[in-house]
Amino acid sequence: MPESKSFTGGNFLLNTSEAQTLFHEVASKQPIIDYHCHLSPAMIDNDHRFRSITELWLGGDHYKWRAMRANGVDERYITGDADDWEKFQKWAETVPATLRNPLYHWTHMELSTAFGIDETLNPKTARAIYDACNEQLQSPERSARNLMRHYNVEAVCTTDDPIDTLEHHSNIADSGFEIKVLPTWRPDKAMAVENPEAYNAYLSQLGECTGLTISSFKDLIAALQNRHDYFAAHGCRLADHGVSKFPFRPYTQEQAESLFNDVTEGRAITAEQCETLKTAILVELAKMNHAKGWVQQFHFGPMRNVNTRMFRQLGPDTGFDTIGDFRAAESIAGLLDTLDSEDKLARTILYNLNPADNVWVAAMIANFQDGRIPGKIQMGSGWWFNDHIEGMEQQMNALSRQGLLSRFVGMLTDSRSFLSYTRHEYFRRVLCNLLGNDLSNGMIPQSEMEYVGKMVSDICYTNAKNYFRF
Repeated sequence: MPESKSFTGGNFLLNTSEAQTLFHEVASKQPIIDYHCHLSPAMIDNDHRFRSITELWLGGDHYKWRAMRANGVDERYITGDADDWEKFQKWAETVPATLRNPLYHWTHMELSTAFGIDETLNPKTARAIYDACNEQLQSPERSARNLMRHYNVEAVCTTDDPIDTLEHHSNIADSGFEIKVLPTWRPDKAMAVENPEAYNAYLSQLGECTGLTISSFKDLIAALQNRHDYFAAHGCRLADHGVSKFPFRPYTQEQAESLFNDVTEGRAITAEQCETLKTAILVELAKMNHAKGWVQQFHFGPMRNVNTRMFRQLGPDTGFDTIGDFRAAESIAGLLDTLDSEDKLARTILYNLNPADNVWVAAMIANFQDGRIPGKIQMGSGWWFNDHIEGMEQQMNALSRQGLLSRFVGMLTDSRSFLSYTRHEYFRRVLCNLLGNDLSNGMIPQSEMEYVGKMVSDICYTNAKNYFRF
């Protein structure tokens, strides 16, 4: 990519000469492994061509939607029936109001790195920028696959339900596309036992795609094993488990069978019983992950769909989730210890949404490192509400104080957008600035600059490549 003249290019966020050297000579040259994202496999399969910058930029981006609502923009211009220009115009009006929000930086990094546009976006520049972006999007060079190439992406892992056919992943692999596009096993619906009606509907789908009748807890695990094997045959290397309140309660197989029967017969069970049954399912899934040699990820801590009026209107994943305040340390310790005691604990990444949990998560992972796999248990990068400068720094500082930052597997986009690879650059600048400040302040001796450079390249790329075995 040509050198950016945007304020977000050059030495943006790099406050010392050491930071500048680390970023420009090391970090910026590393390929991207985006091991957790929500990109559409169908768009990659079909090498989607975007009709406008609005589709590419605002479609499905609840970060921007939240900012627009906070700026007083009517829903018609966010998720409603306004045309692409009207929606873009409202976003352009919102951008100046996002000063000090990471959206201001991301917006201009994406304009600069994807389109070579170094002007700031505001109502005065909106039309010219809209037209210039749309003109470029008419070129095959701005298709979904070519945007991935443009950002030097080596591998991505999408997020996929166990009943997904994975047909798009198969097509992508057969097409000879040089960038790895692998599925990730995300069995959240297989654990959603709190709603018997919805859960039984899901079990019917799971039974249909496996050809199995699911009438017992044992049948459920057999069906999930069937799909787990199917995902493995399609290149899956990672599992991901999204939970609000992390479940862990001691249980017996008899309890699991009894509670499962209650749910499948349409009877609601108590919150404590839900947690017991979820624990039983999660332990079985975690053992499958270990047996396959997969990495398992746990994203925990969100409160979902807290605005019921807007949830009824728009559905999930539309910008109405928030940071929860749940106790999780005991539950996570219980799960990891249960698996470790049987030597069935897979490589594991813990992502906490509440930044108040940073220190105990960083301390927790040290309890289950096994001396065989470097960084076997990971503290995940600053996630969702924490993927800004301070959130990234807080996560890396906690990890540095309690463990080994040098073994960290680095950043991911967690995004539905083909422009979000700039979040890797954002992270890399923050990382280099953090270490550059230590070098400048004498916290790390200048004689260690070569090792610090290796540490940067490892965190940006090599650790992830080795950890996920890509």
